[in-house]
Amino acid sequence: MTEVIAQSLVQPDVGLIFWKSIAFLIFLFLLYRYGWGPITEAMESREEEIESSIQRAEEALAEAKEIQSENKKARREAEREAQRILREARESAEELREEEMAKTRDRIQQMQEQAQAEIEREKQAALQELRDEVADLAIEAASKVVQDDLDGERQRKLVNDFIDDLPKN
Repeated sequence: MTEVIAQSLVQPDVGLIFWKSIAFLIFLFLLYRYGWGPITEAMESREEEIESSIQRAEEALAEAKEIQSENKKARREAEREAQRILREARESAEELREEEMAKTRDRIQQMQEQAQAEIEREKQAALQELRDEVADLAIEAASKVVQDDLDGERQRKLVNDFIDDLPKN
C-alpha cells in the first residue's frame, strides 16, 4: 500500500492538481486578505524606521563634523593663546632680567663711588696725619735749632702755613 500511495503522489492526477490549485488559491486569498496588509505595513514601517535612522545618523554625522571643526578651531585658538602667553612671559622675564642687571650695575657704581670717596677720605686723613707729623718734626727740629721763645702753638701755625704753601701732590 505504501507503494500505491507513493506511486499516486508521483504520477500527476487531474483531480489532485485541481484540489492543489484550489488550496493554493485559498491560501493566496487568505494571505492577501489577512497577511499581505500586515506584512506590507510592517515592511513599510520598517522602511520608514530605517530611513529615519539613516536621517538621524546623517544629522549626527553632520553635527559630529561641526563639533570636530569647532574643536579644531578652539584648539588652534588655544595654541595661539598659549604661544602669546609664552611670548609675553619670555618678554617679561627678559625685562625683569634687564631691570635686575641695571639695578646691579647701579649698586656696583654706588659701591665704586663709595669706595672712591672712602679712599679719598683715607688719603686726606693720611695726608693730614703726615702734615701733623711733619709739623711736629719740623717744630721739634726748629726748636732744637733756634732755641727761641716761640710757644708751641705759634710754631705749629708757622709750620702749617709753610706746608700749605708747598705744592700739593
